[in-house]
This record gives sequence, C-alpha cells and structure tokens, in this order.
Amino acid sequence: MAKYTVRSIRRDDRRWISQLLKKHWGSAEVVTRGKIHRADHLPGFAAVDGKKSIGLITYRTEGADCEIVTLNSLVEGAGIGSELLGAVKTEADLSRCRRLWLITTNDNTPAIEFYKKRGFAMAAVYEDAIEESRKLKPEIPQIGVDGIPITDEIEMEMMLE
Repeated sequence: MAKYTVRSIRRDDRRWISQLLKKHWGSAEVVTRGKIHRADHLPGFAAVDGKKSIGLITYRTEGADCEIVTLNSLVEGAGIGSELLGAVKTEADLSRCRRLWLITTNDNTPAIEFYKKRGFAMAAVYEDAIEESRKLKPEIPQIGVDGIPITDEIEMEMMLE
C-alpha cells in the first residue's frame, strides 16, 4: 500500500488537476443537475505520495449543502478515496453544512457501492438527465462502465449532524 498524505489543493496543483480531469472526465467541466462546474477551479483535496499526486476530490458548497463534484483515486485499494471523502466531510462539518451530496450515473455501480459503504443513500434518480447534460458537455460518452448505456443521474446524499 502506498504511503501518502491528504492536503488541500494549492494553486500550483491546478495544471495536474486539469490534466487529470481531462483524462478521467473528458474535460475539466463537470455537469451535475444541469449546471456546469469548472472542477479545476473548485476547492478540494489531493492525495500525494512524495511529489506524485495519486488522488483528487473537488467540491462546492451552497448554503447548507456540500456537493462532491469529482473524486479520483489513482491507486485502488489503498483507502485514498475514503480519506479524500473524509477530508471533504470534515470541511463540510466545519462549514456547518447539513448535507453532503453528489451525482453519479446509472452505469457507475462501483461508485454507487463505494458511497453506500460509506454511509450515503440514494436520494433521487433523474431518468434521462444525461441527454440534457450532453447538450452542455458533448464529451459525455454514450456507454459507460461494463458496457451500460449512460442515461440517468443518481443523486446520493449523507445527512450531517
């Protein structure tokens, strides 16, 4: 298992963040619930092993809600995703947010399972929402994980104390 630290992202991280987002998300733009987010401009946390970046989470807060916009772990099974998620949850608690939430897609069963194991519940399914999202971000593929057509947004949430 890699030894790593989790820290707030810094200004000098923005270049690798843009590259990572383009590689894993098609661009630095992420669409959730009909809104475009420039994920490379959002606050977040990085997991780093020495000088090597091995994970990233970005988020945004609005009122009492904290939305996780992106989460990427580049080393599977090392607990990086969980640590990054914990860092955002701590930040949301400090900001007095009442809800931590995110959007994933119907094909992304590994993500759905990951979040459920960490206390998230499905809050809503927005059928055919990806059709509208593709109007804002045409890079969204038609087919996703395990050959499943990407059609729906799934909202997952965790209520905070």
